[in-house]
Amino acid sequence: MKKLSVLGSTGSIGTQTLDIVRNHIDEFKIASLTCGHNIQLFRKQLEEFRPEFAVCAEEKDMEILAKEFPHIEFSWGLDGICTAASLKSADMVVNSLLGMMGIKPTYEAINAGKDIAFANKETLVAGGDLIMDAVRKKGIAFLPVDSEHSAIFQCLQGAGGNRISKILLTASGGPFRGYTKEQLKTVTKAQALKHPNWSMGAKITIDSATMMNKGLEIIEACRLFDVPASDIEVVVHPESAIHSAIEFADGSIIAQIGRADMKIPIAYALSYPRRLENVGESLDLFSLSTMHFEKPDPNVFRCLGLAMKAIEEGGSYTIVLNASNEEAVAAFLKDKISFTQIADAVETALDRHEKIKVTSLEDIFETEKKAREDVIRYIGGIDR
Repeated sequence: MKKLSVLGSTGSIGTQTLDIVRNHIDEFKIASLTCGHNIQLFRKQLEEFRPEFAVCAEEKDMEILAKEFPHIEFSWGLDGICTAASLKSADMVVNSLLGMMGIKPTYEAINAGKDIAFANKETLVAGGDLIMDAVRKKGIAFLPVDSEHSAIFQCLQGAGGNRISKILLTASGGPFRGYTKEQLKTVTKAQALKHPNWSMGAKITIDSATMMNKGLEIIEACRLFDVPASDIEVVVHPESAIHSAIEFADGSIIAQIGRADMKIPIAYALSYPRRLENVGESLDLFSLSTMHFEKPDPNVFRCLGLAMKAIEEGGSYTIVLNASNEEAVAAFLKDKISFTQIADAVETALDRHEKIKVTSLEDIFETEKKAREDVIRYIGGIDR
């Protein structure tokens, strides 16, 4: 039986992870859970799964729940999350935390020798070589949960040691596929939050609309699979049936195809190299009738172009890209800036950055702080 620490158990990935555990109770046991502010749902999870350790974002919430569940040890804040990530009794950590908060717990989990199923893009986008060097040093399993990277990982299982010539990273195109620059200037928050295929959190949904999510995924793929950005091609595939593919030197392509159901890549990461039964429904190929493939335009979806620029520059530029995008998306969701000003804010932060060599978590967080400050100054200077 594999014992799991689920970081971010009340979010989309966290709740789906617990659905899998619920349906495979003889395979998994919950060692620890952490939550943000959805205390009502967290209370239900604690009642059902009875972890030995639990973490709340706020101290006041921890104090309330500790009285209700005296047999569970509680903590709160980032320190508590790091403790959950390195919990001695846990075999694997599922990191579904949102944003830069996911980096330190990931690093702590790696150094504690825990296998990791990660859905936190920032771990590799901002953590970069620091994270991957630690993974190699500890020899842990570092398994992607994100549907595209899981697809690539699954395809590589059939590579037989042959060198791949290209990674084909698919994208749905988001709600604004086919829009021009002029059309993007007038899109609303409600439109941006309406993803055509996936049900995700607000921040990730906006990243899909700007195509920043695909830019971040390029950076992830470069680091996870040790390939240059020039060997990765983004393919817009609105049906989201092909989740990604790899191409070999002889022109052969292996693709991973399935329903748009996050439980499938989550379950594969939890049980690798086995595949669990009764996870998701099969894809009815006859229902597709046709599939479409298009090239994205990084000049229209500027966040994609900025991400490609950041990975080409390398090093600390990807930290700036990620942090400035987080700050800009938060401002957009609060109606402080327009949709197209997300890219403006990110570009401003990248232009102001002077590259540094990243050798520690402190370097990452100092670079992040400055990038956020640059975005805040940019937003403060906008004439609305």
